[in-house]
Amino acid sequence: MASQPSRTLETFANPYPERDYLVHMELPEFTCLCPKTGQPDFACLTLDYVPAERNVELKSLKLYLWSFRNEGAFHEDVTNRILDDLVAATTPRFMRLLARWNVRGGIFTHVLAEHRMPGWIASIPIPPPAFAPASPLHS
Repeated sequence: MASQPSRTLETFANPYPERDYLVHMELPEFTCLCPKTGQPDFACLTLDYVPAERNVELKSLKLYLWSFRNEGAFHEDVTNRILDDLVAATTPRFMRLLARWNVRGGIFTHVLAEHRMPGWIASIPIPPPAFAPASPLHS
């Protein structure tokens, strides 16, 4: 049976909760619908996080992102919602989500949202977000 989209984010125990380490993910196939036109919007998501006690499980993340495919959402809203859901599921020390949206109406939009655990001070370098184009059309 084929997988179905799901809003359930599964997690697993961080194998090294005593150590700061950065998890970096490129999620190049995110799509949702423009709430004004109903046309598809495409984005490359970049997720960086420093886990505390829980890590996000990759298949559930894929199915979670897939669940937005037929939903109308503004870029700013959906980016912040995804970050909020991931933070709620994993309670990380640090998490950043960068959504690099493909061109719409001649405009490239990037939305960056970030969470830091209160009082947490990084013991490793946290690289700055990469505001590279989401599409090869942008140069």
